[in-house]
Amino acid sequence: MSSLADAIIQSDLDVAPLLLPAQILRNDAQAIKAAHELAQVARVQAAKRDRQRKLPWSEIEQFTRSGLGSIAIPRKYGGPQVSFVTIADVFAIISAADPALGQIPQNQFGILNLVLSCATDAQKKQLFNSVLEGWRIGNAGPERGTKNTLELTARITADADGFILSGQKFYSTGALFAHWVAVKALNDEGRQVLAFVRRGTPGLRIVDDWSGFGQRTTASGTLLLHNVRVEAELVVDNWKINDTPNIQGAVSQLIQAAIDAGIAQGAIDDAIEFVKTRARPWIDAKVERASDDLYVIADIGKLKIELHAAEALLRKAGGVLDQVNAAPITAESAARASIAVAEAKVLTTEISLLASEKLFELAGSRATLAEFNLDRHWRNARVHTLHDPVRWKYHAVGNYHLNGTLPRRHSWI
Repeated sequence: MSSLADAIIQSDLDVAPLLLPAQILRNDAQAIKAAHELAQVARVQAAKRDRQRKLPWSEIEQFTRSGLGSIAIPRKYGGPQVSFVTIADVFAIISAADPALGQIPQNQFGILNLVLSCATDAQKKQLFNSVLEGWRIGNAGPERGTKNTLELTARITADADGFILSGQKFYSTGALFAHWVAVKALNDEGRQVLAFVRRGTPGLRIVDDWSGFGQRTTASGTLLLHNVRVEAELVVDNWKINDTPNIQGAVSQLIQAAIDAGIAQGAIDDAIEFVKTRARPWIDAKVERASDDLYVIADIGKLKIELHAAEALLRKAGGVLDQVNAAPITAESAARASIAVAEAKVLTTEISLLASEKLFELAGSRATLAEFNLDRHWRNARVHTLHDPVRWKYHAVGNYHLNGTLPRRHSWI
């Protein structure tokens, strides 16, 4: 075991965040309203939090207390089951204010959908009810040093009292803020399962060592598991997701695309504000204000058009997911959902990177000063869009339309 792991194992016990009661929202309109209220609060100190790498604890607590954490839970289990269109809108609204705050609960929604697809009814009732009560779910899936993102070295072994879990994770977004940590591991048969570990369980350690230059306040760092005991009823056979057509990857990707759309919106908003209030016009423009420069006006128009195009495809993709999810899912309908989301993901990736870079060209050299911290938009866009290579989205879309090839089913398509 590494020296880091040794040091952490010998440190104090992991402590779960305070559990506060959460509202239960009842419809899409309430979810959108709650998202706008959170965004209004989060926007105020977003730049300062990024600069100081101050984790958004109070904002995450508001997210949970407002009921936003449970909006995807089916009505059958007491949740509001809002549309995928609304879920995308919620993440875009929040991420326009602070995309780190949007990313922290990103995996919770993907995990909830996985539970819906693979868990027993008893497991669904327990896990969905906990989220309705205010529990948060953090991610412990990816690992470093493996051949690819699907390969796992973490192991879970059966014993007389349940299971024993050991391994090391990274990119553990949401885990530090969570009450449940959802850990992917291989069981004794070599099949992948999803183990739900309560925070504070002996042997679990979360290390806040995320050093990425973007999404700095997501705490997406190391998670260590050393002989962690897991109850049998908290181990979900998520390998079953591969047995039937599903929209698991499309759901995950829709939320990631929504975060990127939010990043673009935030960058464009700040570009417009800076041009209107601080930027100086170029001397050859012969105008009094930078906002009257014909080229600046045209570029802002172009950015807005491309953002609206990305948002339109994002909402279209959410609508396709809603349609597909309302009927028995087939290989063809699952593929249609994945392709619709892939098309949106292409445009949200491109506009988030373009808008966050174009901001400086339009706002001028003063916009690069540290006091404004406007480079956070590009840093956030560049880091978050690396979750999966958009070049493969072009390939999936082209192969689908040209050759009728259905995309592979995994969490990134």
